[in-house]
Amino acid sequence: MTAQRLRRKHSSPRLGVIFAALASLACAGLIFLLPYLEAGGLEPAANDPQTNRSGQAPSLKGLPPTDLTEDQAIVHALNRLGYGPRPGDLQRVKEMGLAKWLDRQLHPESLNDSSLQTRLSRFPTLSMSSEALLERFPRPQVAARREGVSPQEYRKEQQEKLQAAREAADNRQGADSQQEQMPDQISGQPHGDSRRGESGQPARNAQQNASDGSPQSSSPQTMAPDELAEILLPGAKNLANQSRPGNPAGNTPGNAQMNFEQIQTPQRVIAELAMAKMDRAVYSEKQVYEQMVDFWFNHFNVFAGKGADRWLLTSYERDTIRPHAMGKFRDLLAATAKSPAMLFYLDNWQSVDPKAWARLQQEQARRQAYRARLGGPFGAPRPFPRPPANPNQAKKQERGLNENYGRELMELHTLGVDGGYSQQDVIEVARCFTGWTIRQPQRDPQFWFNERLHDPNPKMVLGHKINAGGMRDGEEVLDLLARDPHTAHHLSLEIARHFVSDNPPDALVDRMAQTYESTDGDIRAVLHTMIYSPEFWSREAYRAKIKTPFEFVASAARAVGAESDVPLALVQWTGRIGEPLYQCQPPTGYSDKAEAWVSTGALLNRLNYSLTLAGNRLPGVGTDIRELLGGDAAGQPGAVLDQAIAVLLSGEASPQTRETLEKQMSDPRVLQASLDDPITQVNEGMIAGLVLGAPEFQRR
Repeated sequence: MTAQRLRRKHSSPRLGVIFAALASLACAGLIFLLPYLEAGGLEPAANDPQTNRSGQAPSLKGLPPTDLTEDQAIVHALNRLGYGPRPGDLQRVKEMGLAKWLDRQLHPESLNDSSLQTRLSRFPTLSMSSEALLERFPRPQVAARREGVSPQEYRKEQQEKLQAAREAADNRQGADSQQEQMPDQISGQPHGDSRRGESGQPARNAQQNASDGSPQSSSPQTMAPDELAEILLPGAKNLANQSRPGNPAGNTPGNAQMNFEQIQTPQRVIAELAMAKMDRAVYSEKQVYEQMVDFWFNHFNVFAGKGADRWLLTSYERDTIRPHAMGKFRDLLAATAKSPAMLFYLDNWQSVDPKAWARLQQEQARRQAYRARLGGPFGAPRPFPRPPANPNQAKKQERGLNENYGRELMELHTLGVDGGYSQQDVIEVARCFTGWTIRQPQRDPQFWFNERLHDPNPKMVLGHKINAGGMRDGEEVLDLLARDPHTAHHLSLEIARHFVSDNPPDALVDRMAQTYESTDGDIRAVLHTMIYSPEFWSREAYRAKIKTPFEFVASAARAVGAESDVPLALVQWTGRIGEPLYQCQPPTGYSDKAEAWVSTGALLNRLNYSLTLAGNRLPGVGTDIRELLGGDAAGQPGAVLDQAIAVLLSGEASPQTRETLEKQMSDPRVLQASLDDPITQVNEGMIAGLVLGAPEFQRR
């Protein structure tokens, strides 16, 4: 079913008032449950069978014994090893058998993902080389030079194009909504307040360090994601306005694909990469594989906002992370060490042996002196004396040893912060990787080992002498670190923290580390040990993890069976909730612990997204909650709530959550009727949005 078919309109002009009142009531009620979410969970439903199952269900054959029910075990696997169940997934896995589903997930090459590939074909930059991206989407200075104008003239030209696109988008939106009451008139909010959400608080920008200027002062080179979205999806710029009362349900954003293809600025590269990431999470059959790609990218994090990395990240994820996500860790480690994106991000491309650099500078000075003695062309005297040297330019050319990569390689990528290395080890590792560089980051961004910049002397790393010479010095360091028991433990702990709990059992981590060492760092084998452990299926692990914003946005889209044309709105909401994709600046990556994501403001933004998604109000994304819930209880709010809990929460809502939601059902403002009108129709989208915003759905 296409997104266009899924869209429908609600004709009642009172919808805006109802939506605003409901949002404020629901936010207050559900935020009241925040202490339960932070404490580690809510009391389970009283009628929920939990322990002492008399026998294992047929679909769970081959798995470790567990106190989870059959449905709970399947939902646990879908939530923890993927991005949550889609409509019908529970029954499909039950018929297939969970062990068979797990085996197929651990061997993603056996799964057919052709439908996803069709979706990804809309994003041509995914298959382009870094050189091609630099050529097609050049830096402003390069683009201006190509057009024969100054950078200032080029920026003015881009501003005019941006403004024209905005005006065209406004005209299309105005034509689509002529028969609808204006959102601002319904809500009573001032027109154009694009920086405020439903709560009246400033909306969190997906790129906090980006320019916050007005449309007149922005250019496509510096625009924030919301501004770029105005061109890609007309009407998508003001995320707050999308969810505001009175915005027509299923608001068609024009020809998003046509608008998208017109963008020729560097922002398109990361926009396509982020949208592809969202599509893979929502629609891929290879759920464990996509989880591991996300895990490893975060583990070997690179920030898209640093210089040339905007053009290098596409190749980094495609050619470095994805091919090795389920293979040998040593191969993945080597691929990241040689990646131009990583070399640029951690500045290793500029790391040189100071003595070697001094020799090169002396050679260059001698050549310049020799040319000076020869005079001008063909030995003729120079007509004018050479201008004096620029001291600032000389200082800029100074290069030496850079320890960034050596430090992060041990602290984050392999051994861990308690891995037993010293500052001297950091220096020695940095020496081993001198000469690992990039030919020309902005023109020919390929890995290149420059022997002339390498430190040729022996090094001592973790008590081991490194003296292989040349590029082999770095290779020996990678071998040493990949085999180290500290690396086995550190990686096992990180993987268990991602999939099991924020504080995984030591015994499980130890077994995973043993598997790592016995299989020479086989990632798939480590995952198998974890998945088939009793700890993974324990009651304590069930819903013990808080979803990150990306996981939450993707899982909600999967839960309601959303269909997206161009999923930029989903990407924007991920940033607004707190996790802008590819925008994590420190090399640590985004946190995998609940404390980073649980707060009153975060829960409010999650609820706003849930209401917007379930209310069919995301440009480019279509949902049909009535069809999802069956539509048999349209006039009975209690029945609709029960069905929404059954479908979206697998029937598991705590007494606290159910009581909070039921209070909203008894209020006339949740209905599509005024106080003195009879109940005519319940707005299922609002009820489903409230359920998606409940604490139970925040956990996986």
